[in-house]
Amino acid sequence: MVLTFLGLLTNCKESTSGKKAKVFRYNESAGITSLDPAFARAQNNIWAVHQLYNTLVEYDQRLQLKPSLAEEFAISSDGLEYRFRLRRDVYFHPSPIFSPDSIRRVTAYDVAFSLKRLSDPTLAAPGGWTMQYVADIRVINDDSLLIRLREPFPPFLGILTMKYCSVVPREIERMPKDWLSKHPVGTGPFYLKVWDENEVMILRKNPYYFERDTDSAALPYIDGIKITFINERQSAFLELLNRRIDMLSGLDASYKDEILDANGQLKEKYLRDFVLQKADYLNTEYLAFNLQKCRAENLPWADVRVRKAINLAIDKEAIIAHLRNGAGRPARQGFIPPALNPMGYYSESSDIERAKALLAEAGYYQLDPLPVLTLSTTATYADMAELIQQNLAKIGIQMRVDVQPPSTLRQNMAAGTVVFYRGSWIADYADGENYLSLFYSANQPPAGPNYARFSNSVFDSEYKKLQTITDLHRRVELIAALDSIIMEQAAVIPLMYDQVIRIVHKRAEKLEVNPLNLLELRRLKIQ
Repeated sequence: MVLTFLGLLTNCKESTSGKKAKVFRYNESAGITSLDPAFARAQNNIWAVHQLYNTLVEYDQRLQLKPSLAEEFAISSDGLEYRFRLRRDVYFHPSPIFSPDSIRRVTAYDVAFSLKRLSDPTLAAPGGWTMQYVADIRVINDDSLLIRLREPFPPFLGILTMKYCSVVPREIERMPKDWLSKHPVGTGPFYLKVWDENEVMILRKNPYYFERDTDSAALPYIDGIKITFINERQSAFLELLNRRIDMLSGLDASYKDEILDANGQLKEKYLRDFVLQKADYLNTEYLAFNLQKCRAENLPWADVRVRKAINLAIDKEAIIAHLRNGAGRPARQGFIPPALNPMGYYSESSDIERAKALLAEAGYYQLDPLPVLTLSTTATYADMAELIQQNLAKIGIQMRVDVQPPSTLRQNMAAGTVVFYRGSWIADYADGENYLSLFYSANQPPAGPNYARFSNSVFDSEYKKLQTITDLHRRVELIAALDSIIMEQAAVIPLMYDQVIRIVHKRAEKLEVNPLNLLELRRLKIQ
């Protein structure tokens, strides 16, 4: 069904005439490289894509799954078939791929095309892995489709919430592969109006958006979004103070001590104009060894007792207090964040004497020191590395800090050329299995993200069981047990569970905050 959009757009302009447009403004220091959801890998792209597209299902604020483009869904008793019935009131943004000034209703054919597109080898999308579990996608009729998996995989619905799985129109098949990157056509609450690369992006309210609030008022409430691309964070902070943007996300060393006190709260002089938002974030910051390299080169770090000593020597509370102004929580409950692992393993607090005893047990003494340990990290975390360096010196381990560009470090982790590195894992979907996948033997590079090259037959066997268990209580128990194996083997040294930190102007203080750190603007009301 194709409808003319010209009259609709005219009505929208008339309804807002005489009133100042309500626009939410934020800065994206990393820039935006693509508006094609198949390439929405990094947060800078994800935030923009989230405004432009919808997925079949999504998470609510409590990480509960709910329908979005799907009106309802059902899963077969064997966990292999997922049936979806679509809403009939969802339309794509206006685009010349339909006809001038026209929009078209979304059908199951678009959903099937969008998901199958991710597996297209010529597209080479980073989101292609999401379809590895899928055996077949079949359209039943315009409003219904069936997805059949190769084998049961309980987190599959969570995967479908990812921006990679956003629905795009099947007409883009006849366009160049990179066309959608600059010409987004989605169903989301906003559509692209202007994109002056490296300068500004303007998104306008979609007047034909399907969602309504509990009072039946149309969403979104605001008229648009303005995104600037100032790459210098101190300059972006000044834009916030001068009320030219409404939000800064994250803490940067250039301004964190200026705006936050020692307890991590807004300083009094900023309380009149701004609010500080904090929420637990599904992101674990950690240190890890390349265990395969350690064993092959007969390095002392191959000894689990030495790795445990390093874990005990690090003052994680000091990292939170002194480097993050109280933002975050010390990682004392395993690798998986507590929100996804309520029965999690609990590790000991920093204990220098216990760490020294473990080193002695492994055959290393103060008079027989270990070789210099090199930690590979990025400039953003150099201060954290220096604090860890001081901690390890207390147990006789000399550590050198090797600062690398982020892209170089990622390449070296994948290639296995670094021995010890700092990493972070942000949940792709809200299930503990996603964190455990970093330690499954079959996921060693290039097949997956097991950069630590951890291999444990018991872990692998239990992890494979987890992928088929649908009973919630049994999943929680097994997730906790698997996390315990990781910690007992010291496969990783978790440092902190991150928090979403936003400094928001009071005109936009109702901005929602969530554990996935999505920028949620559908329900934002600007004063």
